[in-house]
Amino acid sequence: MCGIMGYIGNREAQPILINGLRKLEYRGYDSAGIAICDGATIGIRKAKGRIDVLESQTQKSGLQGSIGIGHTRWATHGRPSDENSHPHFDQSGKFSIVHNGIIENYLDLKQELIEKGVTFTSETDTEVIVHLLAQEYDNNLVAAVQKVAGKIRGAFALGVMTEHEPDKLIAVRMASPLIIGVGENENFIGSDIPAILEHTRDVYVLEDGDLAILTKDSVHVMRLDTTEPIERELVRIEWDKEQAEKDGFAHYMQKEIYEQPRALRNTMTGRIDTTEQKVIFPTLQLSEASAKRVEKIYIVACGTAYHAGLIGKHVIERLAQIPVEVDVASEFRYRRPLFQPNTLTIAVSQSGETADTLAAMREAKRNGSAVLAITNVVGSSIARDADDVITTNAGPEIAVASTKAYTSQLIAFYLLGIYLAQAKGTLDADTRASLLQQLTALPDQVDHILQHADEIRHFAESIKDEQHLFFIGRGLDHAVSMEGSLKLKEISYIHSEAYAAGELKHGTLALIEEGTRVIALATQDELHEKMISNITEVKARGAKVLGITLDGHVELHRSVDDVCLIPQTDALFTSVLGVIPLQLISYYTSVALGNDVDRPRNLAKSVTVE
Repeated sequence: MCGIMGYIGNREAQPILINGLRKLEYRGYDSAGIAICDGATIGIRKAKGRIDVLESQTQKSGLQGSIGIGHTRWATHGRPSDENSHPHFDQSGKFSIVHNGIIENYLDLKQELIEKGVTFTSETDTEVIVHLLAQEYDNNLVAAVQKVAGKIRGAFALGVMTEHEPDKLIAVRMASPLIIGVGENENFIGSDIPAILEHTRDVYVLEDGDLAILTKDSVHVMRLDTTEPIERELVRIEWDKEQAEKDGFAHYMQKEIYEQPRALRNTMTGRIDTTEQKVIFPTLQLSEASAKRVEKIYIVACGTAYHAGLIGKHVIERLAQIPVEVDVASEFRYRRPLFQPNTLTIAVSQSGETADTLAAMREAKRNGSAVLAITNVVGSSIARDADDVITTNAGPEIAVASTKAYTSQLIAFYLLGIYLAQAKGTLDADTRASLLQQLTALPDQVDHILQHADEIRHFAESIKDEQHLFFIGRGLDHAVSMEGSLKLKEISYIHSEAYAAGELKHGTLALIEEGTRVIALATQDELHEKMISNITEVKARGAKVLGITLDGHVELHRSVDDVCLIPQTDALFTSVLGVIPLQLISYYTSVALGNDVDRPRNLAKSVTVE
């Protein structure tokens, strides 16, 4: 997630902006920049790379002025580069903005602007905003911002300034966090509390649709569709600096678990045409005509991404009726896979730098396969080497154990599966519309589960002293159980295994004895009765079972010791909802054991060696 910092007051803005951006480095970024107005003109410095690169630029040629905006960028539209860095400016150089979020209709707006003679200098969606702003301006910055906000669709937090009105900053929030810090004869904009904490602890938390006008002496808040002022509560922040970086959560992993509703929305943003009720990928080179010719798919990935690939296989085969093989990337090259014409290889990696996955996709390319990457990092090695890229836009993950990256990868596979089905003609319009409706409901359903997280904590605390634990499931639930088992091992160090429930009687039942703890996923309606039979098998041998199932499946209650309910959804989408309790169980177990949750032993976030 990108970082925004803004300042207006009596002090020099440059050091305040740069120090504020440093406080946001924990969010992850690939470039940084600042824009400062000296009362007459706006000066901009921005650069790919770390804030140190930006600071070295400002030391050579500083910017004077007491009003400015700054930004750390996590690339979504356009590779990391100086040109794509924020702040962006219009052709006259008199308007400058910073932006977090995604503009869904930027391609249409960009084309309209190009036809009017506007020249673009970046690949970003953000640049359309500042050009629109310049065109709409008529001696009233607030009115211009409101008009532009009415034209753009998507998620946006904006910091805006212009030479024409050098005594004010404008801040806008729509589905992307933004706060206002209130000081004495100075005020601040921040995308997160750490950016401003050394200057003030008094903040306004903007709500979606809010517009704030900042001068050095005042803050006025209104709605985007009105000029009437509104009241927002001034909040006193009592967190320390480390807590502030984590939004008050105890660990980054906990914070990232709770960020999943927003991450899922970001992955979907701009990729669902709600009018036509279809999936669109505006920047994907794999057209529906090309997708129609795909006859076989390989998915290559490691660890958590491999588990997402297992879900992807089910989704694509069921919806698009294309045969799919899923391979652990480190094994893919060495088994000499058989490629046929019209094969598509999908490489999945959160970081885009996973060495085994990179080697596997290069092997696929050598054999003539087209390669599509699913990654969270624009400009990563895998993104650069692939023929096509679907970015998950989940924002940076700091905790080693992946949570929001995994569920965002699932959303990417759901979208891709529906897209391929559209191309193949294997999905009728009514079914597609129903699936998309349920898909877009997932973020709110995840949020519902998270609101009841304390109900899961007691189970986690009850297993902290176990030496072994088993996960069982059928179909998609088996793939989810593999991810749940990995999470528990990663951060609690408890040995666990995930088994296909139907395989229990072929040997695994020998491991079940009195008191053995088992987590059983039962979210697939067509397999529900068989799953209850498998649960009965382990219960008969003394196991204590936690069942995870859909709300309304009351018959499972009689077969287990504890039950965790998830909201009703299509069987394909239960994987997103079913994994949330497993993430929470792993997290709370690790906390109960006193482990370093965010930095588990022997593990790294990005595995760049084979």
